Amino acid sequence: MKSSSTNLTRRHFLRGAGVALGLPWLESIRSWGAPESCIEQAAPRRAAVVFMGNGVNPHHWGAVNGATGMEFKDSLRPLEALKEKILVLKGLWNPTTVEGPGGHFPKMNLLAGLKVKQTTTDIEIGVTMDQLIARSVGLKTPVQSLVLGTEAPGYGNEDGYTSTYSGHLSWASPTAPAPKEIYPQQAFDQLFEDGSKRQRDKSLLDLVRGDAQSLRKSLSQRDTKKMDEYLSSVRELEQRIQRAEEFSQKETSGNGWLPTVQAATFPRPDAGIPAKPEEHMALMLDILVLAFQMDRTRVATLMLNNDLSGMNLAAAGVKGGLHELSHHSNDPTRLAAYQKANEFHMKLWSGALMKMQNTNEGERSLLDNSIVMFCSSLFDGNAHDSRQLPILLAGGGGGSLRGGRLLDYSADPNRKLCRLHMAIMERMGVRMGHFGDADTALSDLA
Repeated sequence: MKSSSTNLTRRHFLRGAGVALGLPWLESIRSWGAPESCIEQAAPRRAAVVFMGNGVNPHHWGAVNGATGMEFKDSLRPLEALKEKILVLKGLWNPTTVEGPGGHFPKMNLLAGLKVKQTTTDIEIGVTMDQLIARSVGLKTPVQSLVLGTEAPGYGNEDGYTSTYSGHLSWASPTAPAPKEIYPQQAFDQLFEDGSKRQRDKSLLDLVRGDAQSLRKSLSQRDTKKMDEYLSSVRELEQRIQRAEEFSQKETSGNGWLPTVQAATFPRPDAGIPAKPEEHMALMLDILVLAFQMDRTRVATLMLNNDLSGMNLAAAGVKGGLHELSHHSNDPTRLAAYQKANEFHMKLWSGALMKMQNTNEGERSLLDNSIVMFCSSLFDGNAHDSRQLPILLAGGGGGSLRGGRLLDYSADPNRKLCRLHMAIMERMGVRMGHFGDADTALSDLA
């Protein structure tokens, strides 16, 4: 639909004291910052990687080809409503991960493909594919890349490797991981900083209220409704961050009371980590989705937990730490809990994908314009097995991906995971003659 305004652009922000709230796609405003001579322009592509530590239950992960097409196994059932947007990739691996000692740390070259250096001091993996994309695509957005997590890196070593490796997925240089933000408030604030670094003690929406009221005069009825829904979702996320942090503070003081937060203005809380890891992961996923919706960044990674994580998902009904459960030794009780943890992660990811699917960007949805990978650095966590990896792709990549399929590379002698990374980079406008240990991209994703 053509713009009804000649003086507004996709780069329009709602501004307030110290903040700038980017707008989602609106039909009343020239789309995606198109120049005066080109009113319509395709929405940008985005790429994200979501990581889960400690592998998967191999008995129930993946999909099969049935009479009616791809059929999910139990672990992926939470994705059923999005099946046509999902590619299940079987058999891909990083060959360097099976060389030498170490059950976990050598496997954390997931997005680089190069061999992890066995060291406790001068760490080295390689620049990861997300950061190579960010060097190009990131120049077009306020935040070059969003690197998120829920757990700080550990400090220790095993088999001559430092545990620093297990706490990082994204690497900005061969010897330096990209800084990972684990605090929801700071991650949230990255989306709205206007460069002034002013301290604020009010809700974001109260600060931009005047600008929002002025903008409404230029919007269609549909866009007015859409903007109200968008602002409500931002408010809801802001409130959830406050509730999680206040709950964490009460838990620390030995009081389990959870305060009720009204929709009225509230002071911004101090930075903190939510007491419940389930809430923490959900908050970070929603922040990632909001960042894409605002076009604040087009490249993101999120570690839902570190590799070797002992995270306890008690609120999700999972008894035991994740790493402990991954070493189930086929004990029925621990295996059932491990399976429940796998399904819970899929449910969280599915919820974020559905929000992207329900975000309209003109001809396509936000999910249709994105490539979202889900992965872990192990397949069978019990055996530290990385001879194949659990890899899923969601989204349409701006029309460059065709979901609803199982792609099985198990019999392909050139089944390197870096071939997938090359294919993703190409779809994001980054072409390389080789990457990691691969020199050809996968060609059957579309």
